[in-house]
Amino acid sequence: MAEIFLGSTEGGERQTLLLGRANRHGLVAGATGTGKTVTLQTMAEQFSANGVPVFLADVKGDLSGICMAGSHDFKHADSLEARALQLGIVPYEYHDNPAVFWDLYGKKGHPIRTTISEMGPLLLSRLLDLNETQEGVLSIAFKWADDNGLLLLDFEDLQQTLIACAEQASELATKYGNISKASVGTIQRQLLAFQTQGADAFFGEPAFEINDFIRTDDSGKGIINILAADQLMQSPKLYATFLLWLLSELFEALPEVGDPEKPNLVFFFDEAHLLFDDAPQALFDKVEQVVRLIRSKGVGVFFITQNPIDIPEKIAGQLGNRVQHALRAFTPRDQRAIKAAAETFRINKDLDVETVITELKVGEALVSTLDEDGAPTVVQRTLIAPPHSRLGPVTDKERAIIRSISPFDGKYDSAVDRESAAEVLAKKSEDAAAAAQVVETQGVEAQRAQPRQTPSMWEKAGKAAFGAAAASAGTMIARSMTGRRSGGSVAASAASAAAGSIGTALGGAMLGRFARGLLGGLLR
Repeated sequence: MAEIFLGSTEGGERQTLLLGRANRHGLVAGATGTGKTVTLQTMAEQFSANGVPVFLADVKGDLSGICMAGSHDFKHADSLEARALQLGIVPYEYHDNPAVFWDLYGKKGHPIRTTISEMGPLLLSRLLDLNETQEGVLSIAFKWADDNGLLLLDFEDLQQTLIACAEQASELATKYGNISKASVGTIQRQLLAFQTQGADAFFGEPAFEINDFIRTDDSGKGIINILAADQLMQSPKLYATFLLWLLSELFEALPEVGDPEKPNLVFFFDEAHLLFDDAPQALFDKVEQVVRLIRSKGVGVFFITQNPIDIPEKIAGQLGNRVQHALRAFTPRDQRAIKAAAETFRINKDLDVETVITELKVGEALVSTLDEDGAPTVVQRTLIAPPHSRLGPVTDKERAIIRSISPFDGKYDSAVDRESAAEVLAKKSEDAAAAAQVVETQGVEAQRAQPRQTPSMWEKAGKAAFGAAAASAGTMIARSMTGRRSGGSVAASAASAAAGSIGTALGGAMLGRFARGLLGGLLR
């Protein structure tokens, strides 16, 4: 079975992570400055070399260097080369790795967007920190929008839908339940607060297609997807909600594969404790469910955190592969963490784990992974192998070059604003006002004799197609003028938008999303 080389013990015993067991998830833990980033980078580039796509949340910005080859002239090169020689990695050669940069804000990579509808009321309630009553009102707004064929794509769509629900609260109460204007007001305030933080950039179109994370390059190496999360970390709830959304999308989109020879995708979630801080029980249950079941989809999830007790017990029990760097016993909580970490390992009678955890040097870790039978190996003190790529961030110029040669250049970079709930509700309001004016001045019969004001679904489809085509064409013309390649398609964007409008008119928002994804995938 193919394997990831993690390092060796003092006696020269190799410590590896079997690719066929990487979908049993894992934990990389340790105090600040003990070597977690180097471990993560070593693992990621070896997964890539074995044809496994990777997702990395780059919280500090230093993981971006994985796309560039290391150098003898870079900082710490001497210590890395000495460690490689000690571990028998001869020759130790520097090389780069195929990578794509992503950024929810679109500044340091391709933007990642999803629609309000696809996020759903549960995750959105987590993002907005709503109580149970407010979450109920939000769920009513989603249901009412679906029942009326209204697409909820961005914050404005949701805001206008909430206003409409509040205005019709008495009429909707019998079918949907009570809608408190106070609750609507609270939700609106939270939406405005997140807009000021730039979180609304995450919602809109073109929506991200999860399969774009699961790609290899021409040589068969897995693409390493790097999320720029330094700015995102300033909104920890958005970061946590985004990570959970990604897991949920993968769980829903990927087929069952059991235990493949190697994972379809491996996720590394840095600052993992943010997923669980102050999480309501419903959200916690969803995290546990997704982590437990996504294994059979061929996805491995590795949580990165400073303190292993940050991971709830029910989820920690799902993490079969563990790399534990040094912990410091400065506080009673630190001492509990050390004891808890020691108890999770399979006992090594020659190793006092509780003592060793506090004595580990930078670049050393306690390692225990799953063997071919799925049983945890005996914990071993291990010197971690060095990466072959650069340790440290890329420059702005290097990032721009990597972004320009990305296979997704032009696909997600320009937002598309087509007709959705906000536009439909605004048009209905205008039509109602115009009709009232005719009734007042000319009478009811004159109003009834007027032609239809709301366009048919085919007119909507043509309008959406034209708008998407124009947006895509403008982007691609700009790319051609600057000599940059584009991965987008005018025909695909237009047809996708048209299919969404037709689907929405025929069967509501759910069918619209399905039609857009289906036709867009066929034409891409």
